[in-house]
Amino acid sequence: MAGNTRKRKANERPRGKQYREKAALITQECYPIEEATTLLTKLSTTKFDATAEAHIRINADTTQADQLVRTTVNLPHGTGKSVRIAAFVPDDQINDAKKAGADLAGSEELIKAIESGEINFDVAIAIPAMMKSLGKIAKILGQKGMMPNPKAGTVTDNIAQSIGELKKGRIECRMDKFGIIHVPFGKLSFGGQKLKENLEALLSALEEAKPSGIKGTYIRSLSIAPTMGPGVKVQM
Repeated sequence: MAGNTRKRKANERPRGKQYREKAALITQECYPIEEATTLLTKLSTTKFDATAEAHIRINADTTQADQLVRTTVNLPHGTGKSVRIAAFVPDDQINDAKKAGADLAGSEELIKAIESGEINFDVAIAIPAMMKSLGKIAKILGQKGMMPNPKAGTVTDNIAQSIGELKKGRIECRMDKFGIIHVPFGKLSFGGQKLKENLEALLSALEEAKPSGIKGTYIRSLSIAPTMGPGVKVQM
């Protein structure tokens, strides 16, 4: 066991001077949410406006369907990122979708473009009637995590409302196979207070989405980190 530990440490990439300086600002094992988000704004090791990321470990057995977590949340201050949206709608709704803010909209022509490898968007939404047609590109979109899904709010009859929410900062939260949710919740330039409010909205949405199959402790741990830089553990 000791030999394995030494081998693992030997293989670890040494941290740079800037990273170590930022890590030295973290003087506690965990912080209350307001202190954590304020500290987060000082931890980036890059010059660009870094994304604030939350990493939430759920106390779930991911092999059980009644313990899977998947929901959406409207961040009060958005993500700070421009989202490109593709809307799958009948031809007579294309203009309405574009007026609502869709970057791309269409049916068969849009599907053919994706089949040929043109994916110039970040999120795909569709009206229910279009889902059968999307079978041709389900594998392509599924591999990129872009396939419209009712649980993610991306299959809807109210396309305009969905586009508006996505543009303002609606995000999807779902666990990976290890029971961890990795999700952005703003930019460091937002400042500690706005990041706190976004993070609180995120946690509130997750509490509302707690599966009936999870008993006892729900969220095991929460840490927040910049795109590049050390992370901070948040008191739950």
